[in-house]
Amino acid sequence: MNQLSDRLNSLSPSATLAMSQKSAELKAQGVDVINLSVGEPDFNTPDHIKEAAKRAIDENYSRYSPVAGYPALRNAIVAKLKKENGLEYTAAQISCANGAKQSVCNTILTLVNPGDEVIVPAPYWVSYPEMVKLAEGKPVIVTAGIEQDFKITPAQLEAAITPKTKALILCSPSNPTGSVYSAEELAGLADVLKKHPQVIVIADEIYEHINYIGRHHSIAQIPSMKDRTVIVNGVSKAYAMTGWRIGFIAAPEWIVKGVNKLQGQYTSGPCSVSQKAAEAAYTGTQAPVEEMRQAFQRRRDLIVKLAKEVPGLEVNVPEGAFYLFPKCSYYFGKRAGDRVINSSDDLAMYLLEVGHVACVGGTSFGAPDCIRMSYATSDENITEAIRRIKEALAALK
Repeated sequence: MNQLSDRLNSLSPSATLAMSQKSAELKAQGVDVINLSVGEPDFNTPDHIKEAAKRAIDENYSRYSPVAGYPALRNAIVAKLKKENGLEYTAAQISCANGAKQSVCNTILTLVNPGDEVIVPAPYWVSYPEMVKLAEGKPVIVTAGIEQDFKITPAQLEAAITPKTKALILCSPSNPTGSVYSAEELAGLADVLKKHPQVIVIADEIYEHINYIGRHHSIAQIPSMKDRTVIVNGVSKAYAMTGWRIGFIAAPEWIVKGVNKLQGQYTSGPCSVSQKAAEAAYTGTQAPVEEMRQAFQRRRDLIVKLAKEVPGLEVNVPEGAFYLFPKCSYYFGKRAGDRVINSSDDLAMYLLEVGHVACVGGTSFGAPDCIRMSYATSDENITEAIRRIKEALAALK
């Protein structure tokens, strides 16, 4: 007897978490699995951030914080946005949450009414359409293939906007593709949005610092866009702090007030100790961020080179984040024994069970012809993983 709510029954489970669980089960059985499915840095949190957390415990930061986060953390974020992004905000325009994931969901639940349309460029992060469904909105998927570097064009955006469009979710650098929108590309999208002032942009910039083309560009830097953009960011990727769960939005005050009202009713402020750690991340040395970025760039170069040598994979060069998203449809219809590969999800399962490499099929990212590999792992693991993938794919006829 299924008594779960219709709301829950309309959601899909997270494919990335499911794949991680499946690879963990195989590992528990003693199988040597290389995990390229997980979206988190393999580095440890920098020492000065850990020290700040220990100090916070000793100083008894153990009580409820304000719903939007401590003023000291919000002011540190204000300073970061001014220094790194040239954007002026006040602490009242910042709201902190339990990770950037909650920040995105808070924003969607705060803005979207039943029946409202939210434009979601595909490939997309698995949770975006599900969050829109949670708000009883309608995800409008706009597909950008590998031939356009997985980035939507102004013409595609224009064609997708209707009177019901409430928001556009823009992720740059992107999960799952690693694509990065240039200042010129963002300006092109902004020119379209100027004609449709009702559309809010939710700019997910969590991979901001894992960027291989120089400066990060935010659509909020375009003067006409700042008052209708919600920047979402956090400490998880840049500072290797995924488990600390601190994200934030920077947005017009009316949106922040709405988010605070929502969050005040269902989680309240994020973890007090994590907030003090995040404050140290933003105010302390940024050297570890650059060290990690350089390591990711080296790994990006390695995995691209090796993947391009695998017959049948179509590979582009990601400009940010730590994912490769090759097109793998060449293998659809091929078989190994009784096993037929009909989709990228089938291929991901085949690579896990036969090649012992965990990737994620592209279907849940809105790109059924592709497969996501995370290169947030060692050079040795990357080299061995691609060797195994090449060998497993060669067995398909």
